[in-house]
Amino acid sequence: MKKSLLMIVFLASMSWCKAQSKNPDSVSKAIESRSKAIGHGGNNEIKINLFYAVLAIPEITYERIIEDNMGAGISVAIGATNENVFGSRINYIITPHYRLYFGNKKANGFFIEGNAGVISYKEYDYSSLAYTSYPAGYNYTLPEINYTYFGLGAAAGAKFLTRNGFLGEAYLGVGRVFSRKNNAIEAYPRFGLTIGKRF
Repeated sequence: MKKSLLMIVFLASMSWCKAQSKNPDSVSKAIESRSKAIGHGGNNEIKINLFYAVLAIPEITYERIIEDNMGAGISVAIGATNENVFGSRINYIITPHYRLYFGNKKANGFFIEGNAGVISYKEYDYSSLAYTSYPAGYNYTLPEINYTYFGLGAAAGAKFLTRNGFLGEAYLGVGRVFSRKNNAIEAYPRFGLTIGKRF
């Protein structure tokens, strides 16, 4: 009698444990559907850099989520002012980048970034004044020279998502410009406070 009762209890506990365990595929599908329900399921993001907008070089970024912890994107900033920004008058900055995320949600939380930069800027050509003499009061406009250089850099930051797929980022970094000319800028900044949407 005791053996049969013990056997019944054992079988009941085994069936209960089996009922509690779920198929790993169903668990991952449940997580995926929950992520989609709270706006984390998309693989595309569009973002605007608020810091750069304040500096009059508005920047827009597109990022594609490759895997849950990896993303690749490109940022394009256009100089909207004739004033010096970052030590030069910027024409444009194009920054392709690759990110590795360390959060426990899809492409969320702390990240590190490797990037490349194509930087175009302009400077006045003061050398043209050395060989020309102008009468007093003559209004002379200095010619401008455009330069384009390439660089590599890194950044680190964090991304935060809301339940409806809106996101915010804060990141900081720098890149080194490769050039042989003395008048070239030596580095390009990589920083931002961005807002955007995942879809």
